[in-house]
Amino acid sequence: MKFKTFVKKNKSFCFFAVLAIIIILVAIFAPVVTGGQSPTKGVLRDARLAPGAQHIFGTDNLGRDTFTRVIYGARTSLVATFSLVILIFLIGSVLGVLSGYFGGWVDVLIMRIADMMVSFPGMVFAMAIAGILGASVKNAVIAVALVSWTKYARLARSLVLKIRNRDYVSAAIVTGSKTPYMLVKYMLPNVIPTLVITAATDIGGMMLELAGLSFLGFGAKAPNPEWGLMLNEGRPFITNAPWMMIFPGLAIFIVVVVFNLLGDSLRDILDPRDE
Repeated sequence: MKFKTFVKKNKSFCFFAVLAIIIILVAIFAPVVTGGQSPTKGVLRDARLAPGAQHIFGTDNLGRDTFTRVIYGARTSLVATFSLVILIFLIGSVLGVLSGYFGGWVDVLIMRIADMMVSFPGMVFAMAIAGILGASVKNAVIAVALVSWTKYARLARSLVLKIRNRDYVSAAIVTGSKTPYMLVKYMLPNVIPTLVITAATDIGGMMLELAGLSFLGFGAKAPNPEWGLMLNEGRPFITNAPWMMIFPGLAIFIVVVVFNLLGDSLRDILDPRDE
């Protein structure tokens, strides 16, 4: 009964959660969905075939099946995006909590580093870092993480500062509670819900940033299937083979919309201001 009540009360969240699970399952079982076709093997005589019965999304300039590459591209894009969100969540949360709790030179040091990071245009800074590290999905994740953790750190710091001087926190310190206990017992529980909401709503945006880096040549490298890279590969053929860009772009659009709306629905459930 509790599950049914939750579903009835949060229909929007459950709907988008089901869609997100379907997307994840499609990525996991890509070999099954694509019938065992290889995303990197092409037949040059089949290059740039229009969508049809044999290739429902058509083929690219090397004769590779676009549908297969889009499905396998979900693996690359989702793994990279989730890894990025988890990374910036952990880095930002830890640094923000330490900054707000200890204050003093710790706070100054962390916040000045954060100020330095946000003083540059985010995408440009990420491109510079990815260019120095070299083009790869891993380096693209690192580049965007170095630019994006500051939002989580500032948010965590502000939440910790709200409760740092509360009476029950001061009482716990006076009674001899150690710093690790204070952080785990009082600080993190007040920070995590809001940061989880932020992370959920950031999934779509982070996916777009990673796809943008790949599109510009700073992310995934050929022949690996990745949606941003596929858009870049299809760009020269947009007039005579538009499906090479349409279907990867549509995949990005659908996944970003689903996860953005899922994040919004989760915020409606968890946001303490709605209680």
